Amino acid sequence: MSSIKVQCVIKEKNQIGESPVWEEKDSTLLYVDIAGKRVSRWNSLTNQIDSIPTEKLVGSVVPRQSGGYVIAEGTRFAFVDWAKRSITTACPVDNQEKPNTRFNDGKVDPAGRFYAGTMGLAMKPDDTDGAIYSLLPDHSVVKQLDKVHLSNGLDWSLDHRTFYFVDSLAYTLEAFDYDIQTGGLSNRRLVYKTEKDEGLPDGMCIDTEGKLWLACFDGGRVLRIDPQTGKRLQTVKIPASKTTSCCFGGKDYSDLYVTSACVNMDADALAKEPQAGCTFKVTGLGVKGIPPYSYTG
Repeated sequence: MSSIKVQCVIKEKNQIGESPVWEEKDSTLLYVDIAGKRVSRWNSLTNQIDSIPTEKLVGSVVPRQSGGYVIAEGTRFAFVDWAKRSITTACPVDNQEKPNTRFNDGKVDPAGRFYAGTMGLAMKPDDTDGAIYSLLPDHSVVKQLDKVHLSNGLDWSLDHRTFYFVDSLAYTLEAFDYDIQTGGLSNRRLVYKTEKDEGLPDGMCIDTEGKLWLACFDGGRVLRIDPQTGKRLQTVKIPASKTTSCCFGGKDYSDLYVTSACVNMDADALAKEPQAGCTFKVTGLGVKGIPPYSYTG
């Protein structure tokens, strides 16, 4: 294995960088800044960044098969037309019972549904107002799971039979049996619980060996987890303590892109971490990821 290298590639700071997605055809990285209320595309060939502002806090963005993107923003799913630079509602989520919530992380499943979770705005440890929703290809929404503390990273096993999910304020990475036909979840079980020095589990992705890469907020690291054994296999330190999410990209999906945040950091903290809020590329890991799925609706 070649030596591991961590390089800051996107120097523009995000308040809360999240939801990175590699776009192979353009060699671009798609991502959001939640608190900065924007969706961005960074061209790795030209180093240019193009951004579109959102109305509300935007938790995640995914590619749409028919063109453009889909975002989970505020309490709605919405379509982004990049050429027209417009955002239109796909479907609002009925959360009248729990109004103080917003969408957070999301990802497209192997069948083309967009899964995204919510979280309470107060971020209280005993708050279980969060849920996981799926936007179906016909633009209808199904609630797949409720009583979630802070819905975060998610992905599916290579055989599409297991759904992996992070509940940050519970410090857990969990697994469910997954029904690809219906999108239903069952048989919930614990895969990994972060240790005190590892911080809050946040965004994640999967590699071609079926292992999970988990970003740790306030931990300044990405962990490689074996979901079959629940063991931590590897730790990659990132020079930004508020590490938020990760995805594979680049040539052959052999690079790991890692987003971070600088929100609520004072001048002293920023002086100690000048790259907080930047996006990093990790090379030399010796593993590859898989291309992202696109929303089919």
